Amino acid sequence: MLLHVATRKGLFVYALDAAQPVLTGRHFLGDNVTLSLADPRSGRWYAALDHGHFGAKLKGSSDHGATWSDLPAPAYPKRPEGAPDEIGADGRPVPWSLKRIWALETGGPDQPGRLWCGTIPGGLFRSDDHGATWSLVDSLWNHPDRLKWFGGGADYPGIHSICVDPRDSRVVRVAVSCGGVWTTRDDGATWHNTAHGMFAEFMPPELRGDVNIQDAHRMVQCAGQPDRFWVQHHNGVFRSDDGATTWQHCPNVPPSGIGFGFAVAVHPRQGDTAWLIPGIKDERRIPVDGKVVVTRTQDGGKSWQILRDGLPQHDAYDLTFRHACDIAADGATLAFGSTTGAWWLSRDGGDHWLEVTAHLPPIHAVRLVG
Repeated sequence: MLLHVATRKGLFVYALDAAQPVLTGRHFLGDNVTLSLADPRSGRWYAALDHGHFGAKLKGSSDHGATWSDLPAPAYPKRPEGAPDEIGADGRPVPWSLKRIWALETGGPDQPGRLWCGTIPGGLFRSDDHGATWSLVDSLWNHPDRLKWFGGGADYPGIHSICVDPRDSRVVRVAVSCGGVWTTRDDGATWHNTAHGMFAEFMPPELRGDVNIQDAHRMVQCAGQPDRFWVQHHNGVFRSDDGATTWQHCPNVPPSGIGFGFAVAVHPRQGDTAWLIPGIKDERRIPVDGKVVVTRTQDGGKSWQILRDGLPQHDAYDLTFRHACDIAADGATLAFGSTTGAWWLSRDGGDHWLEVTAHLPPIHAVRLVG
């Protein structure tokens, strides 16, 4: 088993087979790598880079990182001639240009070349040739409710979570910050917002339950119980038992009682079991009391355990981004990384943690492979 660690200064690959993980690969040193993807269908690896002024780039490898080639990054079409500026819900013009690749996932096993890519400013792209070409999913981009979206942690709305249903590859759900949860059942031909039950306390009371402005931070689907979803939201934790159609709030998540955070992972077979990496919300965004902990539920959010064995418990201010936590298919191996360049590994469902290193650049994302 491998772990990809995408950081502000490169992509690092660790082998996890030994008791102590071993660093086996260093790629794009000095470059801002925001995401990686290992396609189990083809064995190809992908890496998304953000070069700031020079834009977002995409790389691909067919030999497990021995060599990399340039792939075209998803590109927005030109705005129709004479069309007025689009003004989002926050009053700012919405750009028709790629700002960041914020989600990268494979299609189903019956779609061998399919990749999905979520971006800022809110466009979803599809490739059917392993990323050689991309097309904007016009049905979502042109949906009239898109202009109700607005930026959360980023300046513009962004699609950060993509879940392809393991029973039917035509069924895809995406989560948007801030724009709720959207579902297609016809391979992207039509879309419906399915964030019903979520609430946004940061909005005026009349907009609190508006599905189009919900700030979902991260959404994951249980592969073995695919109707069970978890969302880490700006206002806490939400669970769905009906295929992301409706959502129930999970209150009293320790240690803050709110359940604020960015990352969430769900057990691949037991949908009642999920892990969060909580913090203090809004301006502070640090661990509660300077203690890094993981919270776990094994009963669908009715109760939670605080897991801290092996994690720093004083003067620790590590924040974990939404893509910086992952779980393996075995349901026991978990990894998460932080903005301070530390990452931790558990082989027993989070009961015990090993700090592998505290000296990487700030970590954007981790991905378990194999």
